[in-house]
Amino acid sequence: MTTANKLTILRVLMIPAFLVVLYWGFPGSRYVALGIYIVACLTDLLDGYIARHYNQVSDFGKFMDPLADKCLVMAALCWFVEEGTFFAWVLAIVLLREFAVSGMRLVAVEKGRVIAAGWSGKIKTASTMVCICLILLGIPQWLNYVCQGVILVTTVYSGIEYFAKNADVFKEVK
Repeated sequence: MTTANKLTILRVLMIPAFLVVLYWGFPGSRYVALGIYIVACLTDLLDGYIARHYNQVSDFGKFMDPLADKCLVMAALCWFVEEGTFFAWVLAIVLLREFAVSGMRLVAVEKGRVIAAGWSGKIKTASTMVCICLILLGIPQWLNYVCQGVILVTTVYSGIEYFAKNADVFKEVK
């Protein structure tokens, strides 16, 4: 078990802690949840750096790291929807993009190809994580709408880009 993989597992374990704190709802719980969320996001940066820098890239990490990221983001967005501070239709589009890109990657793997994360996907992830932090701070409604717009636009753009750049994955080989 590499250090990078241990950090990924730690991030997965932080997801229930993040949600428990939010649902507990004690005074200041959003700030504690924000702290947990920020630490989880930092482990994402750190495990990627460690994996590449110290040659700890593994099949487990390639699978689990993006899954942990998606679970963390989806947990936060689902909580915001339940709380009434996030549009469910935006969450549905985010979920659709994640399932579609993951499905495309599975098809690519079957054909012996790996689809690496593109810059637009990395920008989507970073901007979504920042927006989630802002929403956790209890920002004004207009800024919440801006954050949802940023999440929506970066999600749709990166999804379109993934499919446009990798459309050949779906062509039958004869």
